[in-house]
Amino acid sequence: MPDTNAAAWPWVRARLSGLRTSARPGTRRGGSAVVRTAVVTDSAAALPADYSRGLPGDGILTVTPMPVMVGAEIYGEGEDDILETIAVALAAGTPVKTSRPSPGQFEQAYRAAQLRGFEGIVSVHISGELSGTADSARLAAARVGIPVDVIDTRTVGMAQGLAVQAAVEAAAAGADRAAVAAAAAAQAERTKVFFYVPSLEQLRRGGRIGAAASLLGTVLAIKPILAVDGGRIIPLEKVRSAAKAVARLEDIVVAEAVLHPGESVCLAVHHFGNPEEAESLAARLEAALPDCPPAQISSLPAVLAAHAGLGVLAVIVGRVDGGPDGGADQSP
Repeated sequence: MPDTNAAAWPWVRARLSGLRTSARPGTRRGGSAVVRTAVVTDSAAALPADYSRGLPGDGILTVTPMPVMVGAEIYGEGEDDILETIAVALAAGTPVKTSRPSPGQFEQAYRAAQLRGFEGIVSVHISGELSGTADSARLAAARVGIPVDVIDTRTVGMAQGLAVQAAVEAAAAGADRAAVAAAAAAQAERTKVFFYVPSLEQLRRGGRIGAAASLLGTVLAIKPILAVDGGRIIPLEKVRSAAKAVARLEDIVVAEAVLHPGESVCLAVHHFGNPEEAESLAARLEAALPDCPPAQISSLPAVLAAHAGLGVLAVIVGRVDGGPDGGADQSP
């Protein structure tokens, strides 16, 4: 299930452009900023591989994989064919479950950052309403000598990913730990998640639907449109066909994007097993929103695909600042 080529993601490339110059913790970057804060996140952030590869080689960002259990086997994000394995398992009715990373995984990441010379860490994570990942991070933070701020973004996917990017950009610009944490939290607040799933069954099995349980009585007759709000998955609308649901999702995204004239808006489209549908949706959004950069298109991370199920279409609408330094404290 390949992702669309990164060449179609100009806003991702733009956010990387200011971070290309190599930097070392505790040294001046570009002649002005001192990198003092490292950022840690989990794989639910759905960060494009090109983003992580394009960062300076100083360990400023660590992505901790979230485990997925398919039957009796345990997989980590990034392992070969994990999405195909999940797809086959779901089709066959094999149990697919997820788990939070262990505190030990985060402790290892925090200690590694300390050894590299960072003075503090901001750990940015999937909503605590959907996973215990932030709790694992807090347990780990209590075990290490370096100060760690744990941020529950109360969101998921590239909405969380944008918060991570904001934190990385602030850190690379020399911001202190408090300012890096504030950048992540503010970006998470400025980002919305809307999605369509052909069936609520996987969300029901994983206990992730919350208020959407009210839809279950008619699950076979409707196609739900959902959102992430306040950290939880909530129902927005009930639509009678898949085609109408996707069209309505498009309308909702366009309406959200135009609510903020004069601000920079970026879009990301996630899918699982239906890349052609994602590409078609992204093309229609580009036509409807000519002032927005083309949407980033990517498969859901395995930990999210396991809960959403095959055929999901998710759109992230983020309001972002005008540049990679976006107001960060750049004092030495």
